[in-house]
Amino acid sequence: MSVIRKTLVVKNSQGLHARPAAIFVQIANKFNARITVRRDEEEVNGKSIMGILMLGAEKGSTIIIEADGDDAEEAIIELEKLVSGEEKL
Repeated sequence: MSVIRKTLVVKNSQGLHARPAAIFVQIANKFNARITVRRDEEEVNGKSIMGILMLGAEKGSTIIIEADGDDAEEAIIELEKLVSGEEKL
């Protein structure tokens, strides 16, 4: 299984702070895949609330989500919905 990588622009009005960060981590933890999120030079565990908050990803910032595992594709699809603002909070 190869690593799936997706570059996304954060469109959620709150960025990935507080509630959206918590929801991101909840979604990530539903999957067995290893999930990492990168913004600029910072790379964090996508299943860690502190990690996601440390990114400081406000609306309009670009992040890269990587997922590695059997359910990586499904994980990326779900997380993209949240980051792109499709998922209502």
